[in-house]
Amino acid sequence: MTTADGIERAPRCSSTAPAGLVICGAACLSASAMFVKLADVTAGTAAFLRCALALGILVPLFFQELRRNGRLARRLQGYAVLAGIFLGIDYVMWTMSILDVGAAVATVLINVQVIAFPLLARLIGGTAMSRRFLCTIPVMLGGITLASGALQRGAAEGSAVRGTLLGVGAGVAYAAYLYLNRVSGERSPVHVVTPVCISTAAAAVTAGVAGLFTTGITLSMSPASWGWVTALALLGQVAAWLLISIGTPRLAPNTSAGLLLLQPVMAMGFGLLILRETPSPCQLAGCLVVIAAVWFSLRTPRATATRLSCAGSCSFPRALRRKVTFRVRHTKRRS
Repeated sequence: MTTADGIERAPRCSSTAPAGLVICGAACLSASAMFVKLADVTAGTAAFLRCALALGILVPLFFQELRRNGRLARRLQGYAVLAGIFLGIDYVMWTMSILDVGAAVATVLINVQVIAFPLLARLIGGTAMSRRFLCTIPVMLGGITLASGALQRGAAEGSAVRGTLLGVGAGVAYAAYLYLNRVSGERSPVHVVTPVCISTAAAAVTAGVAGLFTTGITLSMSPASWGWVTALALLGQVAAWLLISIGTPRLAPNTSAGLLLLQPVMAMGFGLLILRETPSPCQLAGCLVVIAAVWFSLRTPRATATRLSCAGSCSFPRALRRKVTFRVRHTKRRS
């Protein structure tokens, strides 16, 4: 659909398919921590190579999309660069937060995006947030807290204040990336690869520069480590963000943010099945709370759904009957 100002916007459609794409993207993201752990490399190396290797797949796809759909608008290219800078900042700050407060607490902190993403869409784009979603925010965050094990003894170590600030900052940067990525998808739905490719390049530069001054970057790795880092780039960067880029413009911001909360829950599932990690009963309970809260926030009330389904099917026949009745009465009067 093209607006009067010539900007293409995503058509409105059923939310089932876009939600499935976002869930698949969240599943790819949830495997990232597992790949990093199996690769056994520094945080700076993982963040930089995650983006740099992904460009080997994204660049050919970018040129193919360029020949098919033309260039992305210059303003949207700027949005993509800015989004990539935020994504690179997110990767670096989150990794540093892990070193300060641990992976469990850092996972909780970065999920401040569930509030920041819809709030940015509300303040900048004027997108409304549903009352049902606002009511489930505390439940979602509480479930994430339980699932991460942050409340268990010995969960947080290191510099708690600095780690907390870094984790919250990473969550805000993550939300900014999601919002800018959504804007590009809404205004130019035919360009899916281009914004991801540009933002990934910007994220690679940002993470590379930051990595040099923090944990360092090394390319001297074992073949197994290269294999896991390559899997991180293909699934955690290419597949994840392409799927999310297609799905999020067709969903409300609060819906996208809620679905992405499934990411740490699925990460725990990967750890259980592949890494043989054993979650505590408290963590399992947190997973169930998150899943239930996301389902409740996305659920359409039965009465509302009935009214919406009947509106289109009943309004036209009623109007038609009124029109036919008027014509019959008018004909009788004339005769």
